[in-house]
Amino acid sequence: MTEPLKIAVAGALGRMGRAVAAVVQADPNLALAARFDRPGAGDPDLVDQAAALSRADVVIDFSTAEASTALAEACAARGGPALVIGSTGFDEAQLARLAAAALRVPILRAGNFSLGVNMLMGLVAQAARALPADYDIEVFEAHHRRKVDAPSGTALMLGEAAAKGRGVVLADVAQRVRDGITGARPEGEIGFSVMRAGGIVGEHSVVFASDEEILTLSHSARDRGLFAKGAAAAARWVAGKPPGAYDMQDVLGFKG
Repeated sequence: MTEPLKIAVAGALGRMGRAVAAVVQADPNLALAARFDRPGAGDPDLVDQAAALSRADVVIDFSTAEASTALAEACAARGGPALVIGSTGFDEAQLARLAAAALRVPILRAGNFSLGVNMLMGLVAQAARALPADYDIEVFEAHHRRKVDAPSGTALMLGEAAAKGRGVVLADVAQRVRDGITGARPEGEIGFSVMRAGGIVGEHSVVFASDEEILTLSHSARDRGLFAKGAAAAARWVAGKPPGAYDMQDVLGFKG
């Protein structure tokens, strides 16, 4: 009988950390090898980072951009374990550090682990490719009041998909803030609208609007367990892979 894949959960006291631990414990093919969080968290069931890394085949991390980056460097320094990252809000310097760590260990990072969202990305790219440039593109996202980064990682992924469909660089056409007298909207702009309120798990829509019609492609998350299950599937996929940077498009076979 094959031994269960040993999983360590980083950011274990967070909402997603708890959801991931529950999914791992419910899967007979996975074993919850360790849980860890920031030093001094005060939970007697937690271990320190070094102990967690020594016990695990894969670490699943939904914490913060800086914590995830430092964790990736710690995994790289010891040659493992593999890492699944669901944190968002990375800056360019942190992304460069992740890329360097991925030269030594497999790192799978995604702004969203939902199958539906990853399908939505493909549809957005196709629509952006097919529709004329006079269709304005706006990415709308809504999350709970506790989310600290904006736009969400998923919204940026959808913006990247739209930009890819149009054959442009998102940074060249993105409009992430509007305030005051902004003037008319430039043709080709990809806009972002953000809402933070209540306990919203995750709502994402991409609007293609011309003078004559509006096309909306959207996804609604109803339960945080959706993302935890996707992260567990990603952990099963990335275990044993060679060093490199991967994402959910690899897991789902969309890059093949």
